[in-house]
Amino acid sequence: MYLDHFGLRESPFNITPNPRFLFMTPTHRRALDHLTYGVTQRRGFILLTGDVGAGKTTLCRELLDHLGDEYRTALILDPRLSETQLLRAILHELGRSNARGDRLSLRQQLNRHLLDETSAGRDVVLIIDEAQHLTLDRLEQIRLLSNLETDHRKLLQIILSGQPELGTKLAHPQLRQLRQRITVRYHLGPIAPEDAEGYIRHRMSVAGSGASAAFERDAVGRIHEHASGIPRLVNAISDMSLLAAYAASDRRVTTGHVRSAVNELQECLT
Repeated sequence: MYLDHFGLRESPFNITPNPRFLFMTPTHRRALDHLTYGVTQRRGFILLTGDVGAGKTTLCRELLDHLGDEYRTALILDPRLSETQLLRAILHELGRSNARGDRLSLRQQLNRHLLDETSAGRDVVLIIDEAQHLTLDRLEQIRLLSNLETDHRKLLQIILSGQPELGTKLAHPQLRQLRQRITVRYHLGPIAPEDAEGYIRHRMSVAGSGASAAFERDAVGRIHEHASGIPRLVNAISDMSLLAAYAASDRRVTTGHVRSAVNELQECLT
């Protein structure tokens, strides 16, 4: 509705993860560095945690976009699957869409596929998003997948990405062996106040705005404050603030527009 008014080609504040809109704050850069280090150094298990809307999925997609041809990747977005379904989903993501059979057969197929990739000089990376939804038994199953190896190397690098309760779940005594294997971990915190303006300007610019400074500085501060620095909430408030400015035929987003946006979004901000 407000795109033409602000000279935009597309919405700058969609909540759908899109690496094109990723703004690398220092904390996001450190998180990506941890993921990249863990994968390239074949550290086995990598843990990424962060609050809802912190940008974990976008970071994982950014990692996938930057891994070269020497990597094959599988991204599981919803791990609430049975053991057999999870194995089939992993094989499907790796290009084996015809995978069939019981748990043992699927595990053997995965092992053969990983050996083929290793023989071809490629590493395989498995990313499980929303991993806080995994049951203890399923997490133990994933640990067992890390046992697939040759005499010289692990066949599978595994990234577990999830909300902070994933860390609590991993502290369970039943998962002691898995916990000990996680040698690279990072918690993705909120955007710092000093990075909020750059974040909003960047998204406006990517969306095609010649008026990337459409948000007044005080308005940005209010957006950050109400969003507690969580990118998804920054997006929601910024989007509604642009709508409020459009409705008032204003070219600049002010604290008044932000106030109107926050009132509209009160339920999701509390």
